[in-house]
Amino acid sequence: MSAVPAPVSYPRGAEMAGSHATGWWGMALLILTEASLFACLLFSYFYLRSTVPAWPPVGIGKPDLALPLLMTALLLLSSGAYWWAERGIRRDRVGQLELGLALSFLLGAGFLALQAIEYSHKTFSPQTNAYGSLFYTITGLHGSHVLVGLLMNAVVQVRSWLGHFTARRHLAVVNVGLYWHFVDVVWLCVLAALYLSPHVL
Repeated sequence: MSAVPAPVSYPRGAEMAGSHATGWWGMALLILTEASLFACLLFSYFYLRSTVPAWPPVGIGKPDLALPLLMTALLLLSSGAYWWAERGIRRDRVGQLELGLALSFLLGAGFLALQAIEYSHKTFSPQTNAYGSLFYTITGLHGSHVLVGLLMNAVVQVRSWLGHFTARRHLAVVNVGLYWHFVDVVWLCVLAALYLSPHVL
């Protein structure tokens, strides 16, 4: 009869991270699911585009790039701030974590504010035509993901103020970072498809 292996012990104050952690796999699967959703929506956008002679439809015009490019800069800077925050807690610098999280949050909130301004300038709505429906569905869905990411960031900030994180124990910071960087990558795809492609294709 084979002996039962002894349970693995971890140092006091440590927690499993990366692919060893159940939470990490949960976030990875969530990201995979959401990536599939955005891929389907972008495929639908290009499919409809291939079936009509003018895209965007006549009367709408090509999208303005000024606000979307500024929004992109804010979101990329936000991702950089979050990466800096993660780097800080890996070195047990809680102050760097808190400052990086706050900067990331403010930049992400700035992105949503600019998106609201962009919507207010649009001359079409989701009910106008298929283009309008897809435009608002894709950008609105991404905006909702940004909002969820900001809520996650806020929770991590509160936990940081409560002293929950150290260099050995910060899985929540890593998982929220995975989600936030994913949201940024999705935006780059949205930018290329909805804003840039009408100007070059």
